[in-house]
Amino acid sequence: MPAYELNSTNLIAENERRGRARDLFWPWCGANVSLLALSYGSFFLGFGISFWQATIAAIIGTVLSFLLVGFSSLAGKKSNATTMVLSRAAFGIKGNVLPGFLTYLLLVGWETVLVSLATLATGTVFERVGGVDRNFAMIVGFVIAVSLTLFGGVLGFSVIMKLQKYLTLITVFLTLGYIVLTVDTVNWNALMERPSGPIQGFVGALIFAITGIGLGWVNAAADYSRYLPRSVKSASVVGWTVLGASIVPIILVIYGAALSISDEKLSEAIAMDPIGALTTLLPTWYLILFSLVAILGLVGGAILNLYSSGLTLVSLGVPVKRHVAASLDGVLMLLGAIYIVWIAENFFYPFQGFLITLGVPVAAWSAIFVTDVLMRKKSYSEKDLFTSQGIYGSVNWSSIACVVVATLVGWGFVTNTFASWLSWQGYFLGFIGGKDGAWAYSNVGVIFALVIGATGRYIFGKKQIRNQEI
Repeated sequence: MPAYELNSTNLIAENERRGRARDLFWPWCGANVSLLALSYGSFFLGFGISFWQATIAAIIGTVLSFLLVGFSSLAGKKSNATTMVLSRAAFGIKGNVLPGFLTYLLLVGWETVLVSLATLATGTVFERVGGVDRNFAMIVGFVIAVSLTLFGGVLGFSVIMKLQKYLTLITVFLTLGYIVLTVDTVNWNALMERPSGPIQGFVGALIFAITGIGLGWVNAAADYSRYLPRSVKSASVVGWTVLGASIVPIILVIYGAALSISDEKLSEAIAMDPIGALTTLLPTWYLILFSLVAILGLVGGAILNLYSSGLTLVSLGVPVKRHVAASLDGVLMLLGAIYIVWIAENFFYPFQGFLITLGVPVAAWSAIFVTDVLMRKKSYSEKDLFTSQGIYGSVNWSSIACVVVATLVGWGFVTNTFASWLSWQGYFLGFIGGKDGAWAYSNVGVIFALVIGATGRYIFGKKQIRNQEI
């Protein structure tokens, strides 16, 4: 049994910093090789756009969102600390509790969603195989997914870097097998004939790609680059992060859109069981392997979420060791997955509501943090990241205000019909056609939140950073 990582939110000692920028390819590829991306192709088409529009949205949205992740990774390489510790430079030592709490919710939410998907997919697969009770199969899938996630997330960095490499290689190989077995079901004429949708639909798909694929990883990026030597080239850190994280999702989203256009029933089934629905295209003999690729692909992302959520919990001041924090998060993940799998009636609706609602404030924080990273000419003052008496202060009210304003504006320009308690959102949509207008479902509020966050940090942070770097 490998030993768990002793480092937590502390600074990584120089003699522990090793590796190359290309080592980042494996954790990021492993976290984003999930078959869930195939289902995203169907979600994109739900905005009423063509195959080619979905393709462009997938490429641009994925790369742009992971560029933010790449820039966030630079902070870890420069100052060997976790993302949510480095965020203190922009928000203050105590003020960082706000983005820390939002980050914690997002990470725990994502790890719960990914384990839930693995469980649902396992049930569907074995139901098709026959002779196995669906509920029993889901319990088996649930146990496997939770066990692997806890194994990597609790033991920590070294185990994750090794495990993600093997998960990536196995999952990519089996995913290629899925494509080979299903490519003959693609109706190429239907792809060419599907009419283009309105610009609002394209923007909606683009924003969904940003929030659903890459944006949620910004708050974890430095957790994996903090072990790199300072001498590693910054461009290489960004490049390997973007390449590893983007290449597989882009291919799978595009292929998923092609499958959904070719089969309307498949597209409808994806809303209820995003991965399990994909089994309907497979021969029976491949189903067991499919269950393996479904579980492993989703676990790769869940492991990174669990590891970073544990670090975030410690950064919030909870007085426990990192592996204990990760274990506590694992319990929340377990309970949440049980709700989604065995209690909730529909998967996509709560998932969409979760992404949109948290996506707005997280977009604001991401913009502020990345802008802060790019504005700094020197490394962070590492000792001052751990004391409210240092140069970063206790609370940076301008950054807090930017998040609040960006969130209020952003929520005003998104429509969330997926849960009755979220129907209050969209209160500013009257300015661009109302809740039933052409822009109603484009969720441009996320873009507004990004712009306000970045602009606000640039305006208010320029002088602050200059004074800190004297």
